[in-house]
Amino acid sequence: MQKPMEEIRDGQSLELLKELHILTREGKINQDSRRKLKQIYHLYNFIEPLLKDLSNKSPSLNLVDHGAGKSYLGFIIYDLFFKSLGRGHVYGIETREALIHKSLDLQKRLGFSNMSFLNLSVADSISSDKIPETVEMVTALHACDTATDDAIEFAIQKKANSVILIPCCQAEVAASLKKNKAQRLSNPLTEIWRHPIHTREFGSHVTNVLRCLRLEAYGYQVTVTEFVGLEHSLKNELIIARKHERPKARPAERLKSILSELGIEELQFRFNTDFEKYVE
Repeated sequence: MQKPMEEIRDGQSLELLKELHILTREGKINQDSRRKLKQIYHLYNFIEPLLKDLSNKSPSLNLVDHGAGKSYLGFIIYDLFFKSLGRGHVYGIETREALIHKSLDLQKRLGFSNMSFLNLSVADSISSDKIPETVEMVTALHACDTATDDAIEFAIQKKANSVILIPCCQAEVAASLKKNKAQRLSNPLTEIWRHPIHTREFGSHVTNVLRCLRLEAYGYQVTVTEFVGLEHSLKNELIIARKHERPKARPAERLKSILSELGIEELQFRFNTDFEKYVE
């Protein structure tokens, strides 16, 4: 059977794409899913070289996908990379039990043996005995609110080499900015978040800046780029972090300074840099 469209990658299982409703049963592209497939392939272009590098360095290769949803990403990564590698494991973490059951059913039909789907929150997955003590890669795509922060915490505790994040909404920083604004009116910087829409947008930006600094403080080399154009998604920031060296004091100090300057020190717990907790 010929590939229905040129954009489908070599080696991709057409049966998988049909099961994910990206292709119709006749093997034609589902127009409603075309954009999703292009976005997943675009993300895979960032992930694949990291996986190749990790596969050359580590006898194990565990990837944990947080907020997996229907597990489009996990299944496609497994199909394109892990299936031919013949080792490693992909874990999908999702709080919606119905989606876990659907993923388990699909896994069984496809015979993708080295996959697991766990009905857990990101925070609970940190202490779960169903996940190895160390993992090589962590992904979190549009994990809502503080789930992205939990994914970072997970990556740090599991000593992950690579972290791939597409952050979603996080209202915590914006709420703290709003709550403490009156105490800082003498500082002209408060004009940046005086209006509610600016509070939300600035809070979102600050959140991702703090996330990057936290990763850098724990020795990750961080790259931030645009994932897709704004015409496709307003949440288009892609954060790629690779473990590079031991924890560093300078990013930790800058993180604390930003919290202090903005009057949101109460969020120190969310962006903690307690190195002794994680470093042997």
